[in-house]
Amino acid sequence: MNKQQLAAKIWESANQMRSKIEANDYKDFILGFIFYKYVSDQLVSFVKEQGMTEDDIKALSEDDPETLEYVKKELGYFISYDNLFSTWVDPKADFDESNVRDALSAFARLIHPNHKKLFEGIFTTLETGLSKLGESAGKRTKAISDLLHLIKSIPMDSKLGYDVLGYIYEYLIEKFASNAGKKAGEFYTPHEVSLLMSEITAHELKHKDKIKIYDPTSGSGSLLINIGSSVAKYAKSKDDIQYFAQELKEPTYNLTRMNLIMRGIKPNNITTRNGDTLEDDWPYFDESDPLATYEPLYVDAVVSNPPYSQSWDPSFKDSDPRYSRFGLAPKTKADFAFLLHDLYHLKPDGIMTIVLPHGVLFRGGEEGKIREQLIEQNHIDTIIGLPANIFFGTGIPTVIIVLKQERQNTDVLIVDASKHFVKEGKNNKLQASDIKRITDVVINRESNDKFSKVVSKKTICDNGYNLNIPRYVDSSAEAESWDLHATMLGGIPNSEIDSLQNYWQALPQLHAALFKPKSAAYSELSVTKESVNTTISQHPQVLEFITTYNQAFSTINEKGGYDDYLNTTLIQGWQTVNRNQIEADLSEELFSRLAPIALVDKYQAYQYQNNQWQIISADLEMMQTESFAATKQVDANMVIKKKAGKDTEVQEPNTPWKGHILPFDLVQQTHLSEELQALARQETRLSEIASALEETLESLSEEDKGQDTVKESKDGFVNAEVGKAAKAFLKEQKDSKVKFEQESYEAKIISANKLINEEKAVKKAVKEAAMALHLKTKNTIESLTDEQVNELLHLKWIEPLSRELDAIPSNLIRQLTLQVQALADKYATTYSQVASEIKSTEQELAEMMDELTGNEFDQQGLVELTNLLKGE
Repeated sequence: MNKQQLAAKIWESANQMRSKIEANDYKDFILGFIFYKYVSDQLVSFVKEQGMTEDDIKALSEDDPETLEYVKKELGYFISYDNLFSTWVDPKADFDESNVRDALSAFARLIHPNHKKLFEGIFTTLETGLSKLGESAGKRTKAISDLLHLIKSIPMDSKLGYDVLGYIYEYLIEKFASNAGKKAGEFYTPHEVSLLMSEITAHELKHKDKIKIYDPTSGSGSLLINIGSSVAKYAKSKDDIQYFAQELKEPTYNLTRMNLIMRGIKPNNITTRNGDTLEDDWPYFDESDPLATYEPLYVDAVVSNPPYSQSWDPSFKDSDPRYSRFGLAPKTKADFAFLLHDLYHLKPDGIMTIVLPHGVLFRGGEEGKIREQLIEQNHIDTIIGLPANIFFGTGIPTVIIVLKQERQNTDVLIVDASKHFVKEGKNNKLQASDIKRITDVVINRESNDKFSKVVSKKTICDNGYNLNIPRYVDSSAEAESWDLHATMLGGIPNSEIDSLQNYWQALPQLHAALFKPKSAAYSELSVTKESVNTTISQHPQVLEFITTYNQAFSTINEKGGYDDYLNTTLIQGWQTVNRNQIEADLSEELFSRLAPIALVDKYQAYQYQNNQWQIISADLEMMQTESFAATKQVDANMVIKKKAGKDTEVQEPNTPWKGHILPFDLVQQTHLSEELQALARQETRLSEIASALEETLESLSEEDKGQDTVKESKDGFVNAEVGKAAKAFLKEQKDSKVKFEQESYEAKIISANKLINEEKAVKKAVKEAAMALHLKTKNTIESLTDEQVNELLHLKWIEPLSRELDAIPSNLIRQLTLQVQALADKYATTYSQVASEIKSTEQELAEMMDELTGNEFDQQGLVELTNLLKGE
């Protein structure tokens, strides 16, 4: 299975295994054991590279001081054979909870002095929390053993060429965060927010060779790692990036260290600290002589998602160089304390991004004074308003603020991205297209209606240094209004027709084809409402627009059609595709083709491409890691089923195989269409039988259903046995003497019996045909030629994207048609017409009531109602 499937499987099992243990606690166990597996496997890989055999590895122990010291010096730690993760999960091993405790204790003892800060105490959270896994040693041993066997399948060999471990680690952290409630904010920043901050930061730093990045409230370290990954796309070498992380809470601090180490970052490039960022600034000094060796930390980028509006102690901080220039944040809200801390640690050409609550944009008092100084001294570069409910554990709306030490421009870019998200469960989530849209507008510093605006310092000053986003960018949807003149007298207001101005600019002649003037300020349809769709879809300018769009994707440059470009780049060149960088190339190519096309939202097209890229990227990972032969591989289709009351993984009996990369259904549609159609015909017949049987049995009367011939089951009424009448009918059929009436009870029962017998036969045939097709599909995949594989990859990777891109013009035209028809409907009937119809209806009703009769009281009521309807 690919890394996405493996991660999902591990999470599902882990979530079940944790039972009543809080998600926030259980994450420390599974992530701690994953890290132990990592350091254990790294040691085995290292000693094998030094020439050790399996027997040599089995002899690894503290009794060999020479080997012990050599491994410690190279890796920073040592693990004996008995304490290796692989030994714990060996079927021959007699595993016990004490093995874990002994191993973790030994790990702490055997850290090399040069790596103490990196590894010391890293397993403390895991070690002290083991007691939560069970009431007795036996229960704890079983819980630990189950956990170890769950994660043993995670590949951790760096030769794999792709970050399976990092992906799974991040996936699990996100899943635990979604189940941890308010505690989630302590250790996790949503990946999409992290990616947005990373892309903005990386673009600013792409010209630098050596880079230092710092997160003073690092949580699990994911935000810092994502910044590093984005920067690494431009860096000459990922080893030229240094990471600095600080975290207050020890369990979370341990997650930071584990996460950084497991990403293959060199230990010398990792500097971490467990401490209070606000109380103690980064102590970059020799602890034996702190006064003489103190050196402030200045970095190229700071990124942080600090706790929101928490209390802090500003006492004696007046002389702190972090705050002395701007002032102290109020003791009840430390937001600006974190911001100023980050800003202080920036190099002159550095950049920082920080997530904070909206209140920092407009609150007064000490915060207002700090904000004024930041604006006047030209540090605030960009403000990005995020959607509400985007973080786990809190629904408050937040902002990303981008600041720099030195800027050429003095304006502030304000972006309102609060309306750009998709709903996912209880939370809102940025899509890839949202991230791209925001990143592009920040990089290009663009003003876009209802989305972004470059605001001058003077304008901000005139607004009292209030940066509240709605003051500058109005992203609210237009409230529906009704034109009184048009409501009373008819016609469509030109102002409402002008709301479709983007269409009329692109298709100016279409406006005249649809509307004709009624007066200076009003128009009316020049065609019938029913012919609006035809008028639009067949208009020469619309046809020209569609042709131009299609040509952009067929042949527009030396790369040929877009399908050809994707085929050459991704399928023909699969071996050399750089998965970390190719997506940027793909989006650039897509945008260049769409550049001359009006009306089309290039970010919607980008979203289609990104959705498909997730599938392509996962397949490419496996192909580049496992070779092209992976495309012709078939895997056992394993599912979880109950056996003896326990969840057991077994091979699915009805569909025992699945394609490693190529889906069975795609192969069947392409290479086994005749067999697939034959199976479909049998399945159709099965549906027809079921429908006919249901119709026959439903036609039986309640009296019929009470007879012995029929009994009730969970599926309705079925033939239990052929009763006397049925048997007589069968006998008489042979003798051809007696025949029952077609609608008789006996005939219906015999008809149902025939259908049931046929259903059994067809069901058996369908099952056999389905299994035969399944096995033939397996054999087909395993015997595909390289050319056939390439054709199937095109159908899986490129064809779905082509269909979505091809549909964009027709979707636009459909949208315009609906909007024009809605305008016509809105003012189709005037108020006077409605009033006249109401009056006419009232008169008709009054006349009808004159003919009604009733008792004395009814008649009095009718008279009063009639008078009201007649207006008397």
